[in-house]
Amino acid sequence: MSDDHRIHPSKVAGDRASLTAFLDYQRATLAMKCQGLTGEQLKQQAVPTSDLSLLGLVRHAAEVERSWFRLVLNAEDCKPLWPRISGELAEFRVDDADVDEAWVLWREACEGSRAAADAVESLDDTVGFRGEVISLRYVLTHMIEEYARHNGHADLIREAIDGEVGE
Repeated sequence: MSDDHRIHPSKVAGDRASLTAFLDYQRATLAMKCQGLTGEQLKQQAVPTSDLSLLGLVRHAAEVERSWFRLVLNAEDCKPLWPRISGELAEFRVDDADVDEAWVLWREACEGSRAAADAVESLDDTVGFRGEVISLRYVLTHMIEEYARHNGHADLIREAIDGEVGE
């Protein structure tokens, strides 16, 4: 993981620029954790106590991007990319998953999320969703938290696969 091409967020930017830069940084971190691995390694459930895989995290990130930015923020009719199976999140079931498709869908979801955020004038603008009022500020902050948590998982999975550790 020595090829760190992430853009580090500014230490003096305003709120919106900081939030969007930190979210992009977390997105880039997930991609960096996966770089250089084969499709089989990306599918590997490398931590004995967990069913998580790096590919499952990428697929989950695509779903979360779509749900928060398209479904919640834009009120789009956004069907899951991988429908639930017996109540479980199907994006984590990767045995037969198409690795290239997952990356394409994740990148498309990220681009769609950036466009949705850019279309909102203020961080404080709100939408109603299932009886709650949600601001763009909340969505961006939640997404940073979502990626940061799963990037911690990705650290452990990657280390178990090939010993690579990193930021």
